[in-house]
Amino acid sequence: MSKKVVTFGEIMIRLQPYNYERFVQADHLEFTYGGGEANVAVSLANYGLHAVYVTKLPTHAIGQAGVNALRRYGVDTTEIVRGGDRVGIYFNEKGASQRGSVCIYDRAHSAIQEATTADFNWEKIFEGAEWFHFTGITPALGPNVVEICKEACKAAKAKGIKISCDLNYRGKLWTREQARAAMTELCQYVDVCISNEEDAKDVFGIEAEATDIYGGTLNHEGYKSVAKQLHDKFGFEKVAITLRESHSAFDNGWSAMLFDAKTGEYCFSKKYDLHIIDRVGGGDSFGGGLIYAILAGKSTQEAVEFAVAASALKHSVEGDFNMVTLAEVEKLAGGDGSGRIQR
Repeated sequence: MSKKVVTFGEIMIRLQPYNYERFVQADHLEFTYGGGEANVAVSLANYGLHAVYVTKLPTHAIGQAGVNALRRYGVDTTEIVRGGDRVGIYFNEKGASQRGSVCIYDRAHSAIQEATTADFNWEKIFEGAEWFHFTGITPALGPNVVEICKEACKAAKAKGIKISCDLNYRGKLWTREQARAAMTELCQYVDVCISNEEDAKDVFGIEAEATDIYGGTLNHEGYKSVAKQLHDKFGFEKVAITLRESHSAFDNGWSAMLFDAKTGEYCFSKKYDLHIIDRVGGGDSFGGGLIYAILAGKSTQEAVEFAVAASALKHSVEGDFNMVTLAEVEKLAGGDGSGRIQR
């Protein structure tokens, strides 16, 4: 039986102009689904784990289409609660060259945003589970969802389930003060924290010194300090920090660091020079890769290499979901990044 991982959050409709059109010139929009924890669940299902996704979706056809989008990739949708009136939407305008991407949310009053603690039976949901994952986007939906996340974390902790959280600060959803208050409370339950060079600063005021992500300058010692400060504050077992160097909307440097508090190791991955097809879900694919690698018993260095390789591949895939195989990730993590045709 494959290991069971539960993820909880909001799956949304993604509407996007074709190619690199701007919103104002588009007369057709591509319709797909995605969302932080849903993206992680798809990655884990692709790697052969028993990935269970938990959310609340309406019973109408648009809600059902969201369920079907997950089923298509092998995600267990049996714990999705049905009810409410709408599915959240985000409009995504892909950036190009020096023009950054634009994301506009239309998610107010979605089914999950109006969910209550009574909707979810975490005792049942966590039966046989080894891991629980959520992101900072989910509690940002409202105080009621903070409470749902808290109940989930308490139930997971009581069962000895490992908990991971990607801080994922979204300034369009809540203020830094709101994020700090909620995430400080939730992070006391978290074992594995995932962050990037901006989230630790935005949520907790912790930042790497002598680093300029826009100028392409990263200071490894500064990131060691960020990981250590996060560990000292919350007692995390592991802290992962993704390191993105933005040269343009198309071209990024991509790497990561994983800190293991038990061994005291700070492991930095190799850096990939990415030419981006779609960066949405890049962090989620890292999280999915990291969860898989830890559950598979990989070393700290092997785990961060696997997670970064998974995420590097995601940047070559359209849509939110990382539609790559375990073998493809292992191959890249092992050093074959040539991109040559496979015959």
